[in-house]
Amino acid sequence: MIELADVLDARERVAATARHTPLDYSHTFSSMTGADIHLKLETFQRTGSFKIRGATNKIATLSDEEQEAGVVTASAGNHAQGVALAATRIGVDSKIVMPEHAPVSKVKATRNYGAEVVLHGADYDEAAEKAHEIERAEDRVYVHAFDDPMVMAGQGTIGLEILEELPEVDTLLVPIGGGGLISGIATAVKAKNPDTRIVGVQAEGASSVADSLRKGEVVEREQVDTIADGIATRKVGTETFEVIRERVDEVVTVSDAETAVALTTLLERGKTLVEGAGAVPLAALLEGRFDYDDDEVIVPCLCGGNIDLNVLTTVIMRGLVETGRYLRIRTILKDRPGELERLVQIISDARANIHAIEHDRAGKDVAMNAAEVELDLETKGAEHAEALLAALREEEYEVDVLV
Repeated sequence: MIELADVLDARERVAATARHTPLDYSHTFSSMTGADIHLKLETFQRTGSFKIRGATNKIATLSDEEQEAGVVTASAGNHAQGVALAATRIGVDSKIVMPEHAPVSKVKATRNYGAEVVLHGADYDEAAEKAHEIERAEDRVYVHAFDDPMVMAGQGTIGLEILEELPEVDTLLVPIGGGGLISGIATAVKAKNPDTRIVGVQAEGASSVADSLRKGEVVEREQVDTIADGIATRKVGTETFEVIRERVDEVVTVSDAETAVALTTLLERGKTLVEGAGAVPLAALLEGRFDYDDDEVIVPCLCGGNIDLNVLTTVIMRGLVETGRYLRIRTILKDRPGELERLVQIISDARANIHAIEHDRAGKDVAMNAAEVELDLETKGAEHAEALLAALREEEYEVDVLV
């Protein structure tokens, strides 16, 4: 099990490559929660993620012979970029296996950092199987995304930075995929300040840790399903699990919908873009997934900002839906002149904005003297949406809310 000394040594190795990222007090989220919220903005790290820390530390500790042989790894994207850049800076050849559906932006970035990219498998675990085949066939060194002491120690340098700037921190919120990040941070923080609480956060669709803790052994999920692709692993690491058992105080989960709301709120109110994995700690805070006191000093670790633009569009829309700011409804109109105009006028009077209209009078489930209308509406929030629906129903429209 790694110790504080490993993290302190790692800081010396990664200093020239990894940035000391900001720790930013948030008036917005402090006001929303009543706590004292400081955001660890690892989104501003080189490669857009904390992964450069662990990758740099691992590759720097390889022997000359191992570096000459080259490295290989598997990753959904962030670790891939970290390994690619770290290897290129040291002059080591790197080959990265990424899931076939990895975000296009992360695949391109990994290639731009100098790695050869192989697309294989439906998720991280299938990509890892392929990477191990390459490891054996080409005699490369495998750089694990999380289950490696040197990788964990590199990620733990985040904990050192937080404590140096905010020694009074009460609670750290850290995302968990394979467990490398939280293992490193917990090791550093608990050694220096045992009273600081470490809360791990997983996506519901990739939540293996809670079951593993209950059963006392690593439990593997059959599949993962989450927008937080950076933490979409079927199981926690063997070595990271032991650190989590000993040094992490609590593990909670959040849904994709809650993650989408956190991401869009941070983007709108905090002017900061994160990926799904970076939003889960904030989601846990906003949804009250753990107990905390007023004025408690809490640091959500926003671990990465590498989100594909196509995914971002979907997530923003989901966030707007969840907060009642985007509404899709369906109703039936009499098929005669002026009926659509009357409906539109009610919506206009309610100060909602029509984003799209679909008018269908030929559907097989629509009466011969009627027309079905679907409308995409922009509203000011949940209360405004409810007021709009009430106004329509008061005019005797039967309204189905589709999203």
